[in-house]
Amino acid sequence: MAVYTDVTESDLGAFLRDYPVGELLSYKGIAEGTENSNFLLHTGQGSFILTLYEKRVEKADLPFFLGLMDHLAGKGISCPLPVHRQDGGIIGTLAGRPAAIITFLEGMWPRRPTAAHCREVGRVLAAMHVAGADFPMTRPNALALDGWRDLWAASRERAEEVEPGLAREVDADFAVFEESWPASLPAGIIHADLFPDNVFFLGEKLSGLIDFYFACNDLLAYDLVTCLNAWCFEKDMSYNVTKGAALLAGYQSVRPLTDDEKQALPILARGSALRFMLTRLYDWLHGPDGDLVVKRDPAEYIRKMRFHRAIVSPQEYGLP
Repeated sequence: MAVYTDVTESDLGAFLRDYPVGELLSYKGIAEGTENSNFLLHTGQGSFILTLYEKRVEKADLPFFLGLMDHLAGKGISCPLPVHRQDGGIIGTLAGRPAAIITFLEGMWPRRPTAAHCREVGRVLAAMHVAGADFPMTRPNALALDGWRDLWAASRERAEEVEPGLAREVDADFAVFEESWPASLPAGIIHADLFPDNVFFLGEKLSGLIDFYFACNDLLAYDLVTCLNAWCFEKDMSYNVTKGAALLAGYQSVRPLTDDEKQALPILARGSALRFMLTRLYDWLHGPDGDLVVKRDPAEYIRKMRFHRAIVSPQEYGLP
């Protein structure tokens, strides 16, 4: 979450008249995250999240994202629900941006995830994959290999500003992925961005998942290794195998991995690390500056890419 587009009180008040949320009492921007402009609203009916959709979110994709939340909630996955307008629609326009209001989810994201948190994340991720199996809409992953190429083409010339030798490293990774990226593993609906700040807990009990605006159809195991990257590294970039084992065990308690998926974990994790390095690199070089915009340092994922290159066996991630 972040704030790229400011909203005036008068414009917001007029916008809210189309929604059954009551009178606006207060609102504030939410600085965390990187993709859309987000505000916490307090109204006569309670608390809500207002999202204005920015650069990487196409308006045509919004029915997929918001419909998926409805579908998953109906299957028992705790996630926010879009608030329908008085005319039945869920997408409006505010400050020249497509906008929606979603329900507020109680809980806090864990600043220092434990193995218990990781186990819960693995379990709920697998449950989400199972629940999404009969979702009728599809959306290709815009940040799969082709999307990575586009980001790299826009950033390669300045990559050395961030890390000497980075251009050569990433070029070599692309050569490997062109040759060896797995294509026939189990696929379905994935979250694609299940970082700690997108998972809320009450104590060690997971209370819900948020931010489905990268959700798409892709390899299920790719979603899993994205969580390994996001949840199982310490601040010094060492991999915590205890957390990795817990996350993998939680996942397999609901949906066991196939043998092919297990063998593909190292290359998938390496690709996931490259994907997040590239989006961070692009934003670092080209994104706007401001007090309510948080830029994420690509260096973290450069180090994770290097870690995965050295992995010999999927058991090194904590598989039994």
